[in-house]
Amino acid sequence: MGFLIRIVVNAFAIWVVTLIPALHVSVIAFPSGETLQLVLTLLLVALIFALVNTIIGTVIKIIAFPIYILTLGLISLVINGFLLWLTAWLTSWWEWGLRVEFFWWGVVAALIITLINWIFGIILRPQRGRR
Repeated sequence: MGFLIRIVVNAFAIWVVTLIPALHVSVIAFPSGETLQLVLTLLLVALIFALVNTIIGTVIKIIAFPIYILTLGLISLVINGFLLWLTAWLTSWWEWGLRVEFFWWGVVAALIITLINWIFGIILRPQRGRR
């Protein structure tokens, strides 16, 4: 259940990023482009982003551990931008999906997605036994 909630929050975060025109990040919906197709496209892009982040992101974070220490974790911004760009590249094979025009704006978009996920993580965190 937690994975599905993360997918929905990721889809929401990606949608919010697409609303900022300066970032040049967009989502191209499934053909016919209705609201339902846009929501389904966002959910599928969020699922792909979660899988890329889980599989490839984990490997990169393990390999780049010394760089994390040297940069005090700031390299994670670039890595998250790369993972978002990689998701856009993976979905570019089809007529639908995520489009990131410029890598560095993708880094900013990934930062915004991370902040939204962090905020929702705090809100949706299960409360431990309050008295």
